Amino acid sequence: MEVSMSFSHDMDDEYEKLIRRMNPPRVVIDNKACKNATVIRVDSANEYGILLEVVQVLTDLNFIVTKAYISSDGGWFMDVFNVTDQDGNKVTDEGVLEYIQKSLGPEACFASSMRSVGVKQSTDHTAIELTGSDRPGLLSEVSAVLTNLKCNVVSAEVWTHNTRAASVMHVTDEETGLAVTDPQRLARIKELLCNVLKGSNKTRGARTVVSHAVTHTERRLHQMMFADRDYERVDDGLLDDNQRPNVNVVNWQDKDYSVVTIRSKDRPKLLFDTVCTLTDMQYVVFHASIDAEGPEAYQEYYIRHIDGSPVKSDAERQRVIQCLEAAIERRVSEGLKLELCTTDRVGLLSDVTRIFRENSLTVTRAEVATKAGKAVNTFYVRDASGYPVDSKTIEAIREVIGQTILKVKGSPEDPKPGSEESPTRFLFGGLFKSRSFVNFKLIRSYS
Repeated sequence: MEVSMSFSHDMDDEYEKLIRRMNPPRVVIDNKACKNATVIRVDSANEYGILLEVVQVLTDLNFIVTKAYISSDGGWFMDVFNVTDQDGNKVTDEGVLEYIQKSLGPEACFASSMRSVGVKQSTDHTAIELTGSDRPGLLSEVSAVLTNLKCNVVSAEVWTHNTRAASVMHVTDEETGLAVTDPQRLARIKELLCNVLKGSNKTRGARTVVSHAVTHTERRLHQMMFADRDYERVDDGLLDDNQRPNVNVVNWQDKDYSVVTIRSKDRPKLLFDTVCTLTDMQYVVFHASIDAEGPEAYQEYYIRHIDGSPVKSDAERQRVIQCLEAAIERRVSEGLKLELCTTDRVGLLSDVTRIFRENSLTVTRAEVATKAGKAVNTFYVRDASGYPVDSKTIEAIREVIGQTILKVKGSPEDPKPGSEESPTRFLFGGLFKSRSFVNFKLIRSYS
């Protein structure tokens, strides 16, 4: 049976390779078609997950997608993206343009990378995946355990949402600077970290995974929090309904599509977060339109489940809404942004987060990186009691860590109350003659 399944998998692989050779992807980059953005067109044979792979490449380059049109009915996939750099300028760097061609053109292998979710082995570091209940000081406790076990954190990303926390950390052995490989030591790391994550919360589980695999960190974080069911809303009263993204799902009966519309405050990587979630929930995007030229983003997706069916029930519809809301909210930066840049050393993350904890600050999101021997870290912090962060507290922390080492980047804007909702619009409505929709009953109202 295993031989038969392996043979079938190999045959599918060979068939997809043949299709790609017969219909190689075509990438056109145009800096003249649009006044304010670089236009990137991608045409290729259609494969499940290819949209996410394209969006992931653009996201990893830190592009801002201001508009996008996607169509993949039948066997062909056609995308148009209007993008700018972080400063709102067109993309003109020849090295970057060449990288886009190589990453999205004939040399790219979308299908094979999607099957493995970008997983590959690494001898440079050990990957640690953590999920558990969020609480003040959690990152400090985790960092302290790793320091005591003589592990150096070379990179990490931490997300918190809806009382849950998830992190992907890359660590090395303090002495060798390479991955930790001793099985007994790895088991000890896993055991101690799992104990920290469990804490006193016995109602929700904690999970620790230690491996030498390399994955796409942000996609992995989405998968981890989705598996941890962070989308199940905890009514803590901290977030008003009109501060949440406006997500709606209706069925277009004549075309057997479910139409997902999302209206929310725009931010970087928003498109990746929503496409990633739809893909991981095993929905296929057949058409989509994205408009994010203003402060508000509007996204519209025409989807079916991978089995070919639209959303079948109120329960499924509600789950799609909840999961997309969670995907958008996970990366929302709550709190004061602090940036740390200094010479890297073992225990640095532990020391910094301990100082935060001792001053009653909790970390809501963190990005930790090491570049050429320098630690470049970003933390979003807030007062553990829920009050605004006191400027005197921040100055005291900066005195301890170093005024030039730790810099304050200002508090993110408060979420704006939702404006009065306009009637649902469908940007792709003109593509089809029939406009017969079946609406599910609204389970939650958004205003």
